[in-house]
Amino acid sequence: MVFIIADNQELTRFAVERMLDTYADKQVFHASNKANLVSLLRVHEQSVVIMDYALFDFPDIQNLVILAQRYPMSQWVLLSDDLAEQHMSNIVYNTTNVGILFKDSPLADITTAINMAHEGQRFISQHVMEVLLAQRKQEEDKSQLTRTEIEIIRAITQGKTTKEIASERSSSIHTINTHRKNIFRKLGVNTAHEAVKAVVRAGLIDESEYYI
Repeated sequence: MVFIIADNQELTRFAVERMLDTYADKQVFHASNKANLVSLLRVHEQSVVIMDYALFDFPDIQNLVILAQRYPMSQWVLLSDDLAEQHMSNIVYNTTNVGILFKDSPLADITTAINMAHEGQRFISQHVMEVLLAQRKQEEDKSQLTRTEIEIIRAITQGKTTKEIASERSSSIHTINTHRKNIFRKLGVNTAHEAVKAVVRAGLIDESEYYI
């Protein structure tokens, strides 16, 4: 089995190599940059790539996804101190051969991830799954805004105060505040600014209405 360590942190490279000592008849290569990694994959398409995305020279996460798709016989173990939610989501939903876990994961998880990659399977850490599940729930909550709530968030987007919104809707300020709290809860935000950005990203209101 061929292992490619694509991590520019010397301590991590050393630690990973020691973990690979248990594999007989292994070949271990080091890739210092993307070009070097691609060259190795061309020769060793059926290999396990162990890398830290944050310490490598990929221009963006999509570039990594494309490379993993181009070499479907390879298996990837992505180690990182931190990955943005959208990066994790992109990897999990657009690849079948890239596993993810964090460098502070238990040693047993890292060992399991490497073993699974060796067997042609990918490992997604529990923490990553929890983040993605929370993200999905938040997206579902956004789509569950009622018509009244969307109208109120649109008014907030236009810079109107709670008093102005209440007056226009012939409602009490207390009622509008209750709607605001429900909107914030569903969107998982704490401020009007964050709420507006969330509904714009979700496509619930047009970006041209965004004045905050």
